Amino acid sequence: MPIQAVVWDVDDTLFDYTTADREGMRAHLVAEGLLAGYGSAEEALVRWREITDRQWARFAAGEVDFVTQRRDRTRVFLGRPGLTDAEADDWFQRYVTHYEAAWSLFPDVLPVLDALADSHRHAVLSNSSLTVQDRKLRVLGVHDRFEAVLCAAELGVSKPDAGAFLAACGALGLAPDEVAYVGDHPEIDGRGAADAGLLSVWIDRGGARAAVDPPSGGRRIASLSELPALLGADTRFGAPSTFG
Repeated sequence: MPIQAVVWDVDDTLFDYTTADREGMRAHLVAEGLLAGYGSAEEALVRWREITDRQWARFAAGEVDFVTQRRDRTRVFLGRPGLTDAEADDWFQRYVTHYEAAWSLFPDVLPVLDALADSHRHAVLSNSSLTVQDRKLRVLGVHDRFEAVLCAAELGVSKPDAGAFLAACGALGLAPDEVAYVGDHPEIDGRGAADAGLLSVWIDRGGARAAVDPPSGGRRIASLSELPALLGADTRFGAPSTFG
């Protein structure tokens, strides 16, 4: 079946989350007077990212809810396990102010959405919450590009679970083999989408993860500019994979 729709990941696929998180946290640490506790700003940022990844893994596994993982990120990073919920929320919200000031789309996003606007339907599937991603897409000016925005916090299931991808297909009324999924993570996005039966497209900007073994049956692209040609050809059946 030809591909009828593209379902998109958001963070580090459409939205440059890594840069926004880094620059936002750097500004936040300066404003909070917290840099003195670290050898450098980069050391503090590495620690923040490690804690974020661990807490997100807990959320994705269903161990905690979305708000709790935010509060726990704050408590662990500050080394203050006794921080109240209100104190953790206030600290995190101050960080969010700096983080949002650094929001931007990747430069290849609008051109590819324009190129595929008439040929394919579009939706979003994210492991975040609808409250976060709906607002983010509106601020970035692309919310109206998508028929549906689905998020793990509301679905009750997270990528790479096949149920998350199948929920996105269901929202579009399409079979998995009629849908492509584009995401930046080789396992959560790439392998998860492939195992669920979608055309898996892994955006590996600049070949940053060239040494990572990709899932079988998917496609690796270095820029979203490659996507229209890939979807037009859709050579999943019988042609060699471009992964690897």
